[in-house]
Amino acid sequence: MTRTIWDSSLGKKTVMAVSGIVMLLYLVAHMIGNLKIFFGPEEINHYAHWLRTMGGPVLHYEWALWLVRIVLVVAVVAHATSAYQLSRRDIRARPSKYVHKKPSASYATRTMRWGGIILGLFIVWHILDLTTGTVHPGGYEHLHPYQNIIDTFSTWYGNVIYIVAVVALGFHVQHGFWSAAQTLGVGSRSRDRVLKTVGTALAVLLTLGFVAVPVGVMTGLVS
Repeated sequence: MTRTIWDSSLGKKTVMAVSGIVMLLYLVAHMIGNLKIFFGPEEINHYAHWLRTMGGPVLHYEWALWLVRIVLVVAVVAHATSAYQLSRRDIRARPSKYVHKKPSASYATRTMRWGGIILGLFIVWHILDLTTGTVHPGGYEHLHPYQNIIDTFSTWYGNVIYIVAVVALGFHVQHGFWSAAQTLGVGSRSRDRVLKTVGTALAVLLTLGFVAVPVGVMTGLVS
């Protein structure tokens, strides 16, 4: 039964929708955490420590954080796998080009695939930069995100990579939110405008919230 659901296009779209919502909730929380940098090093460094102690004393050090990471990895893999398989299925269903041109889709719709690839590559770079410190441009300091963030956004390539990824994220969220609502049966003709407005508002909020950090460093507001 489970296998049959996964094999169907609706099943894969549902997996994409649910995993997308999980990642969206994480992104909102992550953005709020990032903005703590504007309140000084003690605030965001304390936040980094709290992430590792949340759930205590019931849970041991970093257990809750690892649970969050595992859920996110599962969500990302499920989202990417279902998206790839749906894309391949769509290509096989339309092996030849249409005789008549299809109506032009929105920019967000046409760039969902490339946006997903950009975000996938960014996740790897972001982890190696600010989680493990493997490719960090300065002397990486564990549990000192304030200085680590300044180091990253003091380089031109750190800013370019981050801002390009955040813009791609904005377009991805804008279209993905509406698409997920349709898949989960929340969307309707009467709610269409509201859902698109909410999707756009979330996309703008996340884009501005995440971009505010490198801009803060570049302008000297965070130093």
